[in-house]
Amino acid sequence: MAKSPDSSNSPAADAPKRGLFSRKPKEAKVKKPSRLKQIGEVFNMTRRHDPMVPWLMLLAFLGVVAVSLVIGLLLENWITALIIGIPLGFLAATLILSRRAERAAFAQIENQPGASGAALSTLKRGWITEEQPVAVNPRTQDAVFRAIGRPGVVLVSEGPTHRVRPLVEAERKKLVRILPNVTIHVIESGRGEGQVPISQVAKKMNKLNKELTKTEVSAVSKRISSLGGRLPIPKGIDPYKARPQRGR
Repeated sequence: MAKSPDSSNSPAADAPKRGLFSRKPKEAKVKKPSRLKQIGEVFNMTRRHDPMVPWLMLLAFLGVVAVSLVIGLLLENWITALIIGIPLGFLAATLILSRRAERAAFAQIENQPGASGAALSTLKRGWITEEQPVAVNPRTQDAVFRAIGRPGVVLVSEGPTHRVRPLVEAERKKLVRILPNVTIHVIESGRGEGQVPISQVAKKMNKLNKELTKTEVSAVSKRISSLGGRLPIPKGIDPYKARPQRGR
């Protein structure tokens, strides 16, 4: 008579049994850096590019606390004023760090390909932007980025004026044909004459007069997409690494 296989040696016997209503084992979660650690990293990055930031933060903190203390002494309640002033001082110092950190971040990417696209990513809600440029010269790495918002369509160029102007004009003429009633704004990013530093691009765009409603913004975006208004670059391809094909 054949012997039955020993169930104790089978792989199923070695696996731990789970009850019908028992919970599945939780997967190990990746720990995110704490808020204090993130602030520390931002502070160190900002201090490398702006050595004055610790002193400005300290000045803002002490200034707010001093004003609160003076008001408290005048009201004969300096303890309450100090309790309120210390958190406000920390808030003022954090605001200083935030502003300086943004400037330091822009300083790191300035004059690099795609810097204007990064500037558009800081726009507030209400804008429709694209990560890829809508026009690019692979040889010179000059590019034109596009954003759609309530002021209309904004083209942000990247490169010297005399060199990037043909790209901007070609894109503007194409948009005028398909959007005759929509204002096309052009902003040249850079440090040259008549250009706007990338740290000020988003601010300048937000100051433009609003001409479209939210519904019209969505309609303009859909019209551009439906008519092939994007640069024909396959996904995953860096447009700055593309090279024009040579004739054989």
